[in-house]
Amino acid sequence: MDLNEAIRRRRSIRRFTGQSVALDRLVELVRAGIWAPTAGNVQSWRFVIVNDKGVLDRIKAVSPGMLGMPTALIVICQDKDLAFQKGSMLGRDVGSVMDAAMAAQNIMLAAHASGLGSCAVLSFHAETVRRFLDMPVSVRPELLITIGVPATCPDPPKREVNGIAFVNSMAHDISLGEDLAH
Repeated sequence: MDLNEAIRRRRSIRRFTGQSVALDRLVELVRAGIWAPTAGNVQSWRFVIVNDKGVLDRIKAVSPGMLGMPTALIVICQDKDLAFQKGSMLGRDVGSVMDAAMAAQNIMLAAHASGLGSCAVLSFHAETVRRFLDMPVSVRPELLITIGVPATCPDPPKREVNGIAFVNSMAHDISLGEDLAH
C-alpha cells in the first residue's frame, strides 16, 4: 500500500470481528513502532503486547475510552527514569510523551497497511494497567493501541484545507487543495 494512501485511509477502528491476530503480526507492529523518531535517540519506550482475553477484559474494565472489544492491545509505555537520565525533565515530561505518540502513529499505519484496524486510547487508569501488566514503578503506560480485524471502516471525515497552512509567516497562507476536503 502506498504511504500517502495509508495516511489518508487509516481510520480509528472501534468495532472488530473478534478474529484473533497472530502474535508474529503484533510483533511486526511493535517493530514499526521502534522505528519512529525518538527525542535525543533516548529510546525509553517499552511495548507490551496483550492478547490474552482475561487480561484484555481487565484492562477494558479500567479504560472508559476503549470502545468495542479488540483481540489485542499494544500498550506503549515510557521508562520515565531512563527518559530523565538521558533527557532531563524535558525528556521525561515532554519528549517521552511525544515519542509514544510517534511510535503509535507508526504502529497504526502499519496495522492499516496490513489489513488490521487500530485505535489509540488515552482514557484509561494508568496505574491500574501498570499493575495488571507487572510493570516496574518507573514504567508508565502512555497509550493503549487497540488492534483487531475491523468489522467496519468509516469513511474519512472532511479535512479543512484553508487557513491552516502558511509559508514563512502566518501572513502568507496557502491552500492545500481540494483533494483534502474529502
